[in-house]
Amino acid sequence: MALEQTLNDTLTQAIKARDGKTADVVRMLKTKIQERRTAKGFAGEVDDALVLDVIGAYRKLLQKAVGEFEKAGERGAAQAAALRFEIAFCERYLPKTMDDAAVRALVAERIGALGISDPKQVGRLVGDIMKTHKGQVEAGDVKRVAEELLKG
Repeated sequence: MALEQTLNDTLTQAIKARDGKTADVVRMLKTKIQERRTAKGFAGEVDDALVLDVIGAYRKLLQKAVGEFEKAGERGAAQAAALRFEIAFCERYLPKTMDDAAVRALVAERIGALGISDPKQVGRLVGDIMKTHKGQVEAGDVKRVAEELLKG
């Protein structure tokens, strides 16, 4: 079943169950998908890869917002909790991210395969890894690990 159809089914179930929080998250995701569908220059089809990309981008946006609400302290606690619920909902659809040890092993393997020895070539390494492991690793984590490995 297509991921977009799964979201539609989830929305229907949430509405029937009067689960407002879940319905709101799904509606927001559907809005983001529609924005991408109607964006200038978009001519492709909405496939699972695009839906996953939209969900991943939304999760990243939420994670930044949680940090801001946590800085607000007690006043932002309720909003931060609501955002954490949305993040958890998004993560149900996204591929599992690699843990730090797996990222280290992947980066070390790709450094050897690409023959990179200069820290100035980290961008090339990050691009290579993100092509094959998008959604499983964060570019910032790859860059950090690569710089550590190339320094020491």
